[in-house]
Amino acid sequence: MIGILIITHGTLGESLIHCASDVLNKRPPRLKQLGVTAQDDPSLLLPQARTLIKELDAGDGVLILTDMYGGTPSNIAAKLVVPKKVEAVAGVSLPMVIRVLTYRDRDLQTIVTKAISGGCEGVMRVPQFKLQNAATGS
Repeated sequence: MIGILIITHGTLGESLIHCASDVLNKRPPRLKQLGVTAQDDPSLLLPQARTLIKELDAGDGVLILTDMYGGTPSNIAAKLVVPKKVEAVAGVSLPMVIRVLTYRDRDLQTIVTKAISGGCEGVMRVPQFKLQNAATGS
């Protein structure tokens, strides 16, 4: 099972985990988060992130999901990438998290692809909801 580490600004990662747990009706195993605030020194968070990766890796690898490419969380993630062992994807969203949790028994490269497709396919325009009149069928 692929371990998943969510590194985000503030409490976004924690919120995504709570939402995913609600959707799936349980707290998924091997899923942790690291929140980064403006007051944090990224160099001090790096050892903490490495420790979380060790805890999450059961031998199949770890996927890091981060919020915004180029931000401090993704810069931390970039320092943790070890090709084919620890991979990272930016742009985390709830659809991405759910997709990754659904396919996490696959190999790491497949999970990276699923994360990206889940994020992309989760963005769409929501059409107007129209109530139908039961009497006229319109």
